[in-house]
Amino acid sequence: MRKEKLYREYRLKSYLNMNHYIIINGKQGQTHPHTWEFVSTIIVAGDNFVEFRIFENLIEEFLEKYQNQILNTIEPFDVIVPTIENVTDHFNDELEHLLREHGGELVSLEGSETPTRSYIVSHRNEPEFLEQIGRIKTEQISSMIDYVVEQLLSDEQKES
Repeated sequence: MRKEKLYREYRLKSYLNMNHYIIINGKQGQTHPHTWEFVSTIIVAGDNFVEFRIFENLIEEFLEKYQNQILNTIEPFDVIVPTIENVTDHFNDELEHLLREHGGELVSLEGSETPTRSYIVSHRNEPEFLEQIGRIKTEQISSMIDYVVEQLLSDEQKES
């Protein structure tokens, strides 16, 4: 018999062609391109089938407004310097809410502007994330108990 899982974990990679420039010591650097890679780690409650395209589409739709753009011209990067850290932090905040609305919980987001450099935002030890996981576990356990009680009542009615 297969052991029931409280959640499943997924990793999705997305790519974004984007230009940006950095301001260092008050001097604007040259605008240059990157193919940015973003790796989203997402958990979903329970043992149910998850269609990858749902989360992939949400992420791709979010990223689309940045595709082939100069990042410095798009909010909030018209005010915030678009370093890999600032970009990943902003995308993390936006994707965390978006994925949660659709049944996913963002565990981490890794952003890379080159194959050799990454910046990772991880929620694994954050109190809010742990509370959310606790709620997911409680809901799953409650659903399992409800199911067992329904089965017992159904069996009892069949015997009467």
